[in-house]
Amino acid sequence: MEIGIIGLGRMGSNMALRLIAKGHRVVVNNRSPGPMKEIASRGAIAANTPQELVGSLAPPRAVWLMVPAGRPVDDMMSAVLPTMSKGDTLIDGGNSYYKHTLVRAEEAMRYGVDFVDVGTSGGVWGRENGYCLMVGGDEEVVGRLRPLFEALAPAPDQGWSRVGPIGAGHFVKIVHNGIEYGLMQAYAEGFAIMERKTDFCLDLAKIAEIWGSGSVVRSWLLELTAAALRSNGDLSKIVPRVDDSGEGRWAVAEAIDLDVAAPVITLSLQARLRSRDQRAYGDRLLAVLREQFGAHPVQREV
Repeated sequence: MEIGIIGLGRMGSNMALRLIAKGHRVVVNNRSPGPMKEIASRGAIAANTPQELVGSLAPPRAVWLMVPAGRPVDDMMSAVLPTMSKGDTLIDGGNSYYKHTLVRAEEAMRYGVDFVDVGTSGGVWGRENGYCLMVGGDEEVVGRLRPLFEALAPAPDQGWSRVGPIGAGHFVKIVHNGIEYGLMQAYAEGFAIMERKTDFCLDLAKIAEIWGSGSVVRSWLLELTAAALRSNGDLSKIVPRVDDSGEGRWAVAEAIDLDVAAPVITLSLQARLRSRDQRAYGDRLLAVLREQFGAHPVQREV
């Protein structure tokens, strides 16, 4: 097949390279020219504008957006939809909010363009290992794109599936990322407990490695934990700040809307927010309250 990819960040670039390696014709566009030149030197066709990218594809076209969620998706849709034709397909493979996806699908349909949303997981390792693809869209439309999904996935019959109609792909990805928050938080807390037990002189990297074989808590995240601890065991140069890109918040909001208890995901999100609270006003107030009612000592900054 042939595919146009707009957005050559870490995932977009690697997805393009994986598709090229699988024999697909890939046309690329990116806001900055550097990544385009790099991918073009490795087999892609560079298009100077999104409109030029659409024109470089033979109908029925497939254009895959890998741009940041939010306004960039809307801006890119406004740029490409007027140049697309009935029967073309627009794919949003970023971390969009599924309710926004439903609105965007309606906009695409006004142009006669099919819309597919893909929750994409695999990070920077996806090019080598393949991507997990959670696909939302019409069954027939998804079927037409099957060769692309099979090429991007770890194997043609593994790691991807149509999970439901339009919007379902991004919804499932929201839940996926919420679970990811909880897993990461559990690992972080467990290793923090072991790191504090200094009298045992525990080799945390070694523990992560042995847990990775046969243990019920084995996972790829644990393999990454072992690799990180091997290269920088005491984490002394790492600032203890953990950002979030929004999916965890959406997962918590959905749990509340659906009356589903999700304490682990919710608390893992709260832990990330806490890591960014340099002022720690609430903690200061707690210390003062203990002083007020019980005359407990308070440490004061000089």
